Amino acid sequence: MEKLLDVKGLSTEFRTERGIVKAVNNVSYHVGKGEILGIVGESGSGKSVSQLSLMQLVPNPPGKVVAGTAAFDGVNLLKFGRKSREMCAIRGREVSMIFQEPMTSLNPAMNIGNQMSEVLMTHLGIEKADALERSADMLAQVGIADSKKRLADYPHQFSGGMRQRVMIAMAMLCTPKLIIADEATTALDATIQAQLLELLYSIVSEHGVALTMVTHNLGVVARYAQRVNVMYAGRIVETGMVKDIWASPLHPYTEGLISCVPKLDEKLEAIPGMPPTLINRPPTCPFLARCKYRQKSCFDDPAAELTFVDDVHATSCNVMLKEAGLL
Repeated sequence: MEKLLDVKGLSTEFRTERGIVKAVNNVSYHVGKGEILGIVGESGSGKSVSQLSLMQLVPNPPGKVVAGTAAFDGVNLLKFGRKSREMCAIRGREVSMIFQEPMTSLNPAMNIGNQMSEVLMTHLGIEKADALERSADMLAQVGIADSKKRLADYPHQFSGGMRQRVMIAMAMLCTPKLIIADEATTALDATIQAQLLELLYSIVSEHGVALTMVTHNLGVVARYAQRVNVMYAGRIVETGMVKDIWASPLHPYTEGLISCVPKLDEKLEAIPGMPPTLINRPPTCPFLARCKYRQKSCFDDPAAELTFVDDVHATSCNVMLKEAGLL
């Protein structure tokens, strides 16, 4: 599959009073054209920060992308400044992002019509009347009734699920090549979440748009994505095809996430312990304190780099890599 986005060695840090937080630590991955990629992990694993880094939306200070490249259609996004003309042209036009909380993403002082038409007028140079017409059509596509009338309404006049539908519509207005859905349905109830995920999946599939789905729910990824990156403590600890990882995980953390997915007639398991602090973290495996497969050597060996065991499946677990004869 041809690569649309190719990230290599991405590292993002935050300077705090307690020290430097390595929120994203040497992350490399790619997204193919028209592919759905899942990125999963607990809160604080670096999922959202990695995506905000690509979009040049990490607040500086205190955050800063300190290393890496992100080639989007052959152009390195990280060479542009946050407010540069080049980045502003790409952000929203070529790459769109659906944020976790639409109430804080939408402008409460502007009606929906003005916010949506502004996207089209800025990126495509469309006249206001035509932009409003296209915005109403897109709202109708995402299931909002009386879409023309609703353009005059403000964000607070929509429910949480409808606000997220507006965000999906805004993300699709310019038919981008890549959409990043950052925990896009987490704050919604299960029924609305399922409806919106199906809606998003149908839209990106119909238009051939690539989708990066950021979530803490491996079950959601298993339903919609082709490949998945599992992140922990700012690193990708396992990557591969969803069906392969679900059937045979090669990292204890991935195994723990799978066990957290609710199943009928089975007791819900939890991963013991808490994620480590990312300030002055020791060089050993970050999952060491929570791992049930740890060995004596794990306390002395540095954390393994992500190593491929076949063409697409890779892990950073020392124990698994030794069993495979790769360490």
